[in-house]
Amino acid sequence: AVCGHGCKYGECTGPNKCKCFPGFTGKTCNQDLNECGLKPRPCEHRCMNTHGSYKCYCLSGYMVMPDGTCASSRTCAMANCQYGCEEVKGEVQCLCPSSGLQLGPNRRTCIDIDECSTGKALCSYNRRCVNTFGSYYCKCQLGYELKYVSGHYDCVDVNECVTNTHGCNLHAECLNTEGSFKCKCKQGYRGNGFDCT
Repeated sequence: AVCGHGCKYGECTGPNKCKCFPGFTGKTCNQDLNECGLKPRPCEHRCMNTHGSYKCYCLSGYMVMPDGTCASSRTCAMANCQYGCEEVKGEVQCLCPSSGLQLGPNRRTCIDIDECSTGKALCSYNRRCVNTFGSYYCKCQLGYELKYVSGHYDCVDVNECVTNTHGCNLHAECLNTEGSFKCKCKQGYRGNGFDCT
């Protein structure tokens, strides 16, 4: 079976037919499935959608149980946690619904970890890191676009000279470069390529 547009997070099962991995949707399996919007809802109290998955957490005063349900807890109610809590050896600890969040100085609310600035994020050389609340994703570097080439998705150089997004002077030539472009004034003109006289 051949899938011309490819199956980003899935596998090709028939001519241009993708079977998506759990947590993904769309014709080419390129979209994250928001499990929090499904019926029946996957979480008892609150749900946080993540890339390809989701996390359950409880209202203040409730404790997350191993099966994902929320149990009323007097000790949790006293702890006043933002996202529910757990009891470890009789001690109450507040929880954060994602590994991209950490407990703040008050040990009750969760603050975002910027994976891009801490170096925890792993993006390939031609992609840049974009931080999100509780997570991050890798986006093509400026001057590159995501394309399906020879069996997989890759960040490919945008040819600004062909797409006509260069802004070179009318009397200048556009020269495409890897990830960018250059403007060179034509013979008989001089300047920086954006202004030619």
